[in-house]
Amino acid sequence: MTRPETTPRVRIRLPSLHEGQRRVAEHPARFKVLAAGRRWGKSKLAATLLLERALRGLPVWWVTPSYNSASGRSGWRTVRGIAREIPGAQISLMERSVKFPGGGILELRSAEDPDSLRGDGLAMVALDECAFMRERTWIEAVRPALADRRGSAIFISTPKGREWFWKLWQRGGDPQYTDWASFRFPSGNNPYLHPDEVEAMGRDLPELVRRQEIEAEFLEDGAGVFRRVLEAVRGDTLNAALPGHRYVIGVDWARIRDFTAFAVCDTQERRCVRVDRMGGIEYAAQIMRLKETHRRFPGQIIAERNSMGDPLVEQLKREGLPVYPWDTTNASKAQAVDALALAFERGEIGIPEDPVLIAELQAYECERLPGGLLRYNAPPGLHDDTVVALMLAWQGCQRPAETTVHAGGRPSIEEAKWL
Repeated sequence: MTRPETTPRVRIRLPSLHEGQRRVAEHPARFKVLAAGRRWGKSKLAATLLLERALRGLPVWWVTPSYNSASGRSGWRTVRGIAREIPGAQISLMERSVKFPGGGILELRSAEDPDSLRGDGLAMVALDECAFMRERTWIEAVRPALADRRGSAIFISTPKGREWFWKLWQRGGDPQYTDWASFRFPSGNNPYLHPDEVEAMGRDLPELVRRQEIEAEFLEDGAGVFRRVLEAVRGDTLNAALPGHRYVIGVDWARIRDFTAFAVCDTQERRCVRVDRMGGIEYAAQIMRLKETHRRFPGQIIAERNSMGDPLVEQLKREGLPVYPWDTTNASKAQAVDALALAFERGEIGIPEDPVLIAELQAYECERLPGGLLRYNAPPGLHDDTVVALMLAWQGCQRPAETTVHAGGRPSIEEAKWL
């Protein structure tokens, strides 16, 4: 008598969790909100929770701010590494998904376009670095996708001021929300991080940024150079110019591992009406995107021309676009940052509800050089592309008598004549 064939059992070793991670993983709440410092192990925890369900034949999503974000790249590497050990697992690099032999599927999704996240029947979703996402990503796209199966969700991020992620974290401590639980762990809670390393990470950061990035504290309006950022959020993001309004477009070109960013400012309303951020595309495509932005918002373009920006600026000029070059030095950048910071402090500028822009503004920091000058940058591992684009666009919103666009590092009232 022939014995029926049986599917061989495979033992899968998931990442081991430290005590803090186990505390979150084992909590029975349907919705978990985790604020944790850098290097605590947030993404590793998300990978473990999602894989546990996918291996049981369930559909799950891992949502990151963008495919090119650090959390997106790290999470995808973790998932692929484990999937390669599973016979029959189908890895799709194009779709960024893994189909498991039992019928489960784990998909990596980007929150850049919340409308693209619409789906149904999900068993679990992890929103990784969700402080960088729009709130509507959760409310309009992800939450309905969990309804059919009464799926669960985990929100993980380093704090970024007191926005919607903070509101969700507050909900987890409210006894009225019985399905919710909140957790907060500093970087030092990770037993695999040596205390000296945690101290060294904090030593290189300004005090407020250290408290936010290492201690995982929710600080009022975040930490950094720009104050009252959240108070400046007003008005909708525009897709096209308003009749009779004038606009300035600030452009920060991408460097290695950075993003190219455009910021469009309305010179009459004195607010940023649109932010566009892109990474991993050719310069020709970036030029096309900029030309399309200028078609929708006719006006002057102020573009950084350091290093690779110079040939791009020259190309724009040859094509007839009204572009003015900006040479970034410590001195010119300090002047522009000071002007933007003062605008926020005085409530003179408005910005859209763009989570990447808000997070970059709140994290932006300065350090004093040996010669006494201040150097402005994003903290290590973060980006400032949208900040620089907004800084350049804001220069174009100033009256020539107050401040002017710098061409080649020299002030020029002539180049501000469009205002």
